[in-house]
Amino acid sequence: MDKLTKQLKRDAGMIEVEISDELDRRISASLRGVSPVREAPRRRPMVFWWASSLTGVAAALALIAVLNARSERELPETIPETSPVAMASSPTTPIIEWNAESAMLTNPLRKELQDLQSDIDKARKKVREDIGL
Repeated sequence: MDKLTKQLKRDAGMIEVEISDELDRRISASLRGVSPVREAPRRRPMVFWWASSLTGVAAALALIAVLNARSERELPETIPETSPVAMASSPTTPIIEWNAESAMLTNPLRKELQDLQSDIDKARKKVREDIGL
């Protein structure tokens, strides 16, 4: 790392930069053109927050009522005492049938990781060749 540091310092010392008058004027103009934010956004009135809260509560109550009405209609008349459903839930709890499939995402992600690692290794070799290590 010491050799790399010395090489970078030597290369940085050889860099000569001149800023043209036009670029200097453009930078100055853009810095003068920036102004701070004048005022904070206007706060909403308290009535807005009350109305949105009441709307949310009303929606939640409506959803609960619909789910309760649906669960009472869809429950079977009797659940066998030995079934896992009867052991895991009471008759008032709706039965949910889960139809789940596992996602097969590991192979594409693994290939992408290998491609990224290969790109990083190529870039690392290229940088070492460029700086003479």
